[in-house]
Amino acid sequence: MTRGPLWLLGAFGALVAVTWIDPPWPAEQALHSSLTAVALVALWLLRKRLDTAQWAWALTFLALHTIAARWIYSFVPYDDWTDALFGVRLSEVFSWDRNHFDRLVHFAYGVCVTAVLRQKWLRSLEIVLATSALYELLEWAIAMTLAPDLAEAYNGQQGDMWDAHADMALAALGALVTSLASSVRRRSPAATTR
Repeated sequence: MTRGPLWLLGAFGALVAVTWIDPPWPAEQALHSSLTAVALVALWLLRKRLDTAQWAWALTFLALHTIAARWIYSFVPYDDWTDALFGVRLSEVFSWDRNHFDRLVHFAYGVCVTAVLRQKWLRSLEIVLATSALYELLEWAIAMTLAPDLAEAYNGQQGDMWDAHADMALAALGALVTSLASSVRRRSPAATTR
């Protein structure tokens, strides 16, 4: 393993540590973080096959998920962040009634997994859709076994009965966007002259 992935892991570890400072919902954050731990074990097992760019894409997704886990997805204060940085609240600009950080994370999942896989577009789309469906089924199983208020806190549906569908669609869109960008990059004149 080269220094690049080690630096990335160090930065990710620092982010994880910061998100655990006085967490508002520690039990729910721990439940969300359990999947991050599984992903890190998988990355470690595959470390000899992954280059620095693949580590960066994987850890970018896990960083977004870690940030979302701190606020159990439904309460990520991105409006406060954009207001402090740019004087704009995205929910007001776009007339959003729900917190859309989970939508960003699902889109990022498609983007990042496709970038890590480096497969043909259809294969990437199949993998992203299959794993997204498995995750949504996991959410459903959690919803069926937890108390209703805990299930809502974990799933973050925010009253949207089509939440699972939207999440999978955004992951698929992310996969397609990355596949298209990779295809354009491979076909660019600069890429062919190297």
